[in-house]
Amino acid sequence: MSFRFPDNRSILCSSRFKNVAKHKNQLQPRSPQFSSFSPSSSKAKFSKGIHSCGPLRIRFREDEVDLRSISSSPAPSRAFPDDAHSFRGSSLPNENEMQAPNFFEFLTSERVKVVAMLGLALSLCNADRVVMSVAIVPLSLAHGWTKSFAGVVQSAFLWGYLMSPIAGGALVDYYGGKVVMAWGVAIWSLATFLTPWAAKTSLWALLATRVVLGIAEGVALPSMNNMISRWFPQTERSRAVGLAMAGFQLGNVIGLLLSPILMSQGGVFGPFVIFGLSGFLWVLVWLSATSSTPERHPQISKSELEYIRSMRRTFPIPSAEKKSKTTKVIPPFGHLLSKLPTWTVISANAMHSWGYFLLLSWMPIYFNTIYHVDLKHAAWFSALPWTMMAIFGYLAGAWSDMLIRTGTSVTFTRKVMQSIGFFGPGVALLGLNAAKNPSVASAWLTVAVGLKSFGHSGFLVNFQEISLQYAGVLHGISNTAGTLAAIVGTIGAGFFVELMGSFRGFLIFTALLYFLSAVFWDIFATGEQVNFNETVS
Repeated sequence: MSFRFPDNRSILCSSRFKNVAKHKNQLQPRSPQFSSFSPSSSKAKFSKGIHSCGPLRIRFREDEVDLRSISSSPAPSRAFPDDAHSFRGSSLPNENEMQAPNFFEFLTSERVKVVAMLGLALSLCNADRVVMSVAIVPLSLAHGWTKSFAGVVQSAFLWGYLMSPIAGGALVDYYGGKVVMAWGVAIWSLATFLTPWAAKTSLWALLATRVVLGIAEGVALPSMNNMISRWFPQTERSRAVGLAMAGFQLGNVIGLLLSPILMSQGGVFGPFVIFGLSGFLWVLVWLSATSSTPERHPQISKSELEYIRSMRRTFPIPSAEKKSKTTKVIPPFGHLLSKLPTWTVISANAMHSWGYFLLLSWMPIYFNTIYHVDLKHAAWFSALPWTMMAIFGYLAGAWSDMLIRTGTSVTFTRKVMQSIGFFGPGVALLGLNAAKNPSVASAWLTVAVGLKSFGHSGFLVNFQEISLQYAGVLHGISNTAGTLAAIVGTIGAGFFVELMGSFRGFLIFTALLYFLSAVFWDIFATGEQVNFNETVS
């Protein structure tokens, strides 16, 4: 077969025999044509056509085309009269336009402004939920709640969080992350703002408000994933997720550190009012300053838009008019659940959430109970690890992107990141379990939470890689599993402490779960696109 290409196409040729041409050997001739080659040959030879040489693929930068399935039109060829076709494609920017931006250009780009707004939203998301982890101590004293009942109050948020991720993910895939995120922040900010009124009205009103908070916050991470997949090429997505999740972790720090201060000035409900009002302000800025895709942003530079387009992975971002034709409102759940990669992200999210909410909800009480640290100092001991998680998360993302840019496979990269994100916290929890004083315990907790952030460059980016089309709903499914795990872990820890009188046994059990989850991920995870349009036969 022979193919004709536009002048400025950069092509890569590979077969079942390994790569024939690497990035450094990219070719841009007027009419590139390859002849047949053998497995022992490291370079393709030029002639008047592409001879048959087994399964052959042509890749245009981030795009890859299988020659056996390409839609082509007949074209005469003297070299191959019986099997000649021509292929036409849209032009891509030239080599200079496709160069990665330097750090300053990246930092001042519109896509970084978008991820900064996402980080602020996730910061508010976590601050709004973590306030109760601090307020639960004075509320328990005021109302005479046992530790097991305090666990029920803590878990009310999770019951709401359980309901929305799947539906929210489907809405994100259909309407886009901008609209869904705006509604989510508005509703959860209202729920936070109304918490003081609900607590004074009745216990049931308080629980209902926390459930609504959880429902609204269930769309946050799928919306973040959707926006990043639209705004960032694959070689920058780990860093983008790292930046957004840094905001998420800083929300823990803000909530844990500011809540005691605000409570001392404005009463136990002071932080609920402040954080709720901050969310309303964020929504106004978000709607006026961002767009759902780079193509719709009025202030994006031509060079940045061309860079995003040229480096974007092959998957069309549907226009508003064609959205209903390309993405189903009700996703093919049977097809999604029939694939093993779906279960790897489900199990990873479940373990991540188990450990995350266990540490987030119980560490202030842990330091207060085990080491007899007062509430304000317990908040400081608990806040430091989340600061390190924000830093480690970005560093892990930068390292992950560098590995992919330098030729490391996406699958191997995701396995390395997630292995650190599971084995590291497991070992650190064993160290925390053996700590004899609060300073050593805080150091081990910092290691556990910091290394946990490597999972953001593991399973959390993997949704976009196995399926851009259903990334939102896949994230929602896994978030639901994660929320169930978090509910069991949060309530289970409370009952375990009442029955056994100590947190230590529960920490050992959690470390074991980390190790088992790491092994499952390393065996079955993938960084390649999965065909979700058919079930396993």
